[in-house]
Amino acid sequence: MSFAAIGFCGFLLSGCASVPEVSPAIGHTAVAQKPNIVTRSRALSSVEIKAVVAGLTLAPGDNALLRHHLAIEQAVADAPLVAGETTHILRDGPATFRAMFAAIRSAKRRIDLEYYIFENVESDGVHLGDLLLAKRAEGVAVNIIYDDYGSGSTPQAFLEQLKAAGCHLVEFNPLNPLKAKAGWKPNSRDHRKILVVDGATAIVGGINLATEYQSNPIGKSGNSNEQAGLHWRDTDLVVTGPAVAQLEKLFEDHWNIQQGPPLAELEKTPPVPGQTGNAVVRFVGSAPGRDKPHYYVTLISSMRSAEKSITASAAYFVPTKDERRALMDASRRGVDVTLILPDKSDSGLSIAVAHSHYGKLLRAGVKIYETHGIVLHSKTVAVDGVWSMIGSSNFDHRSVVFNDEVDAVVIGSQTADELDAIYAQDRATATQVDYQAWKHRPLGAKFKEMFASLLQNFL
Repeated sequence: MSFAAIGFCGFLLSGCASVPEVSPAIGHTAVAQKPNIVTRSRALSSVEIKAVVAGLTLAPGDNALLRHHLAIEQAVADAPLVAGETTHILRDGPATFRAMFAAIRSAKRRIDLEYYIFENVESDGVHLGDLLLAKRAEGVAVNIIYDDYGSGSTPQAFLEQLKAAGCHLVEFNPLNPLKAKAGWKPNSRDHRKILVVDGATAIVGGINLATEYQSNPIGKSGNSNEQAGLHWRDTDLVVTGPAVAQLEKLFEDHWNIQQGPPLAELEKTPPVPGQTGNAVVRFVGSAPGRDKPHYYVTLISSMRSAEKSITASAAYFVPTKDERRALMDASRRGVDVTLILPDKSDSGLSIAVAHSHYGKLLRAGVKIYETHGIVLHSKTVAVDGVWSMIGSSNFDHRSVVFNDEVDAVVIGSQTADELDAIYAQDRATATQVDYQAWKHRPLGAKFKEMFASLLQNFL
């Protein structure tokens, strides 16, 4: 069953769920606010915040932009901004799996995994299941939340093997109503991708624990069709520091809502002298069925307040009216707006819907690049070279209305620079969409886009 089908069924079952009104939530963001930045143990003073801001960029001229986005982020925040984080971007599946497996190997107390697709992936000849079983044998607690729909193809024998070894597994919102512990909500899916080790190191982003991600990046092996399919291009983020506690809390909330067994207590890890990162981070958890879509409010706010540039890579570009308007308005006021989108996808319907929006965006001056020879699954945004978002949320209605998502907001030029380098790589093998040529695409394509757009509220 496709997302469109399950979305339509859920639409009938849950009523006419609609995209929330954003403007009232961020109407006050134009008023400058003093950022509330904390460390592991306390809130920072104004003098300390000034020093933190100075260390977030190498370009003195960017200090004003940093303060601007810190104020905006504070205005929409439901959790404090946390200083002292070390971050690093992971490009594609092999690099991410290597980082994940290394983090799991280092675990001493607890491993928490929460994934939309949870499969027995492999990295450098080692399977995830074998690694988790080895850690259980060492006495490390292993807790896993997997989405019942997203992981529907995962062999039951693999899950049972983990359970038999003492791993705790929670099935998020089972499609079978007899198995549902938190009410039957077939259209509410757990789209998050989270690894937390010992409450100290976290990996989040768009990469599922799915075997299609095991293929090597194009250019490394010279073969873009490994694993009987196109290479999947995606992005994750490693975070080390006190902000990981926010992500741990999001995991524990989901665990408790789904009535998982009691979790092993995590000891608070004291800070290591001399080990402080240079990024300010906030984890944004969204659960639209229980709370407002925090990521959506944050994203719209950042785009509306952009002064220099917005660059986004989107796996499924099915924007809401507010998202599309924010991109177009930014371009019209002189902001350099660039979208990197796929020309192929595991959802052909989403490609057609994306195309239905191209005309208005191109007329407004938005630059659109389409990638080739890959399946672009990345969900990232960079604004003004100082604000970055990396996570599981798509530019689509499902991420706003139905899915539980998690995204990392990073304030600082280092992460934005890393994203810019990745964007440059993606553009180098992509084609920029020309508006004049786009206007003259075949009539059949226009009809397909028109009919596909009728279903965009379910995607």
